[in-house]
Amino acid sequence: MLPLRCQLPLLLLLLPLGSRPQKFPTRDEELFQMQIRDKAFFHDSSVIPDGAEISSYLFRDTPKRYFFVVEEDNTPLAVTVTPCDAPLEWKLSVQELPEEASGEGSGDPEPLEQQKQQITSEEGTELFSYKGNDVEYFVSSSSPSGLYQLDLLSTEKDTHFKVYATTTPESDQPYPELPYDPRIDVTSLGRTTVTLAWKPSPTASLLRQPIQYCIVINKEHNFKSLCAVEAKLSSDDAFMMAPKPGLDFSPFDFAHFGFPADSNSGKERGFLKSSKFGRQTSSKPRVDLHKVCIGNKNIFTVSGLKPDTQYYFDMFAVNTNTNMSTAYVGTFARTKEEAKQKTVELKDGKVTDVFIKRKGAKFLRFAPVSSHQKVTFSVHSCLDAVQIQVRRDGKLLLSQSAEGVRQFQLRGKAKAKYLIRLKGSKKGASMLKILATTRPNKQSFPSLPEDTRIKAFDKLRTCSSVTVAWLGTQERNKFCIYKREVDDNYSEEQKKREQNQCLGPDTRKKSEKVLCKYFHSQNIQKAVTTETIRGLQPGKSYLLDVYVIGHGGHSVKYQSKLVKTRKFC
Repeated sequence: MLPLRCQLPLLLLLLPLGSRPQKFPTRDEELFQMQIRDKAFFHDSSVIPDGAEISSYLFRDTPKRYFFVVEEDNTPLAVTVTPCDAPLEWKLSVQELPEEASGEGSGDPEPLEQQKQQITSEEGTELFSYKGNDVEYFVSSSSPSGLYQLDLLSTEKDTHFKVYATTTPESDQPYPELPYDPRIDVTSLGRTTVTLAWKPSPTASLLRQPIQYCIVINKEHNFKSLCAVEAKLSSDDAFMMAPKPGLDFSPFDFAHFGFPADSNSGKERGFLKSSKFGRQTSSKPRVDLHKVCIGNKNIFTVSGLKPDTQYYFDMFAVNTNTNMSTAYVGTFARTKEEAKQKTVELKDGKVTDVFIKRKGAKFLRFAPVSSHQKVTFSVHSCLDAVQIQVRRDGKLLLSQSAEGVRQFQLRGKAKAKYLIRLKGSKKGASMLKILATTRPNKQSFPSLPEDTRIKAFDKLRTCSSVTVAWLGTQERNKFCIYKREVDDNYSEEQKKREQNQCLGPDTRKKSEKVLCKYFHSQNIQKAVTTETIRGLQPGKSYLLDVYVIGHGGHSVKYQSKLVKTRKFC
């Protein structure tokens, strides 16, 4: 537990001055449940309750600090921070409690100013820090007693965020668990409809907890949290701009941050209604972002879409008891074209995403604006191989199968126009990225060796480590390796379903990252690198992935490798 007791004079200074006395919540008090339901209780408090998610806000470049106390050593601890509509910088640190504040204590308490000086003058020991917009976790099975301090900062804009802390992470489990395959499958595509399917959350199928699924559809990008979706739905760009000194600060309406409406606030701040900066407390959702919750079904057809339009789909499992959510791996799909086949125009040097239905075809057109000696087509097939044909002014120049990353260089011709035909796989829908350019040095995709397998050395296997190797090229690229523990019955068929080469490292959890390094060799025969992955558990199976990241920022995943540590050493 995070025992936040009133008897600790150390924390009294955390109460807002001028507010009525508040009783710090504990997991043992009936009053705690009432306080949790009263969301206003925590809005003005710097104390993080144990086992409850709090929502709050940050003004740009204005740090915020939260505290909680762990009274006993070797206490399990888990802290989760969820950024909503902007990246966050946050740090968790701990410092020892003064002797007068630990245990029952004796004698008169120290003056508040002296206690405040003790807290603020000590930085404490940093346990964890993070910068970004991912949902990030700090987990420890044995934490020391002390005063814990969580510092948060947003440098981009005013933003919402959520924090959850617990000392009983094994039993709480407020966030729904993801299935072994957390992807969303596109099972059917129409001109105005897309049918999605996904594996149910084990929290619903095994633990029998009430779970509902919420689908988010938009045309811009995938979302990493439901909090980010809700922030975008209610965002008002003019309102969310950073406050300027003077009168510009006054119009901020805290209802945007989830505060309950105050019946007196209108009287006290009535001038806002006539101010040109004033904002209504209810904002309209943006028309290009939609959220729909569908209960516990695991298949759903999205309708009312536009033909030949790319949409991004995200799925969130929501525990209706805790109202806390977990994101599936999002996907994207392009709806079918109208009856008349439309040709996609390629721009010189720009990567274009292409979706092709099973046994379908797509036509693309490339018309360079200037004279050129050569033209290069780079194709990155995300799943299975695709067939590519290139015609120049009606003459067939190229007809080949493309799998993984392929580059085709053709002789140019003044004022030539190129027609590209892409044919999908017979096994299922195809996704790929294509780039056409007349600039020979424009390389968006990293070069790959012919063999993209990861080799594991069985004789070097131990109970806590495995050693692997993979091939590189003569081009200096960045390689990142990730690991993920899987069940012993994890099959090759399951591994095959996760071979989308276009999903980059940004879709992985930070905890799964092993390392990143740069590597190349002028001698292609020696372009091989090895790496020993340590800190594994005995007798456990792991799925290893290697990503190569090119100079343009695009990444390609090698073939996944399933390894298992020795059970006895």
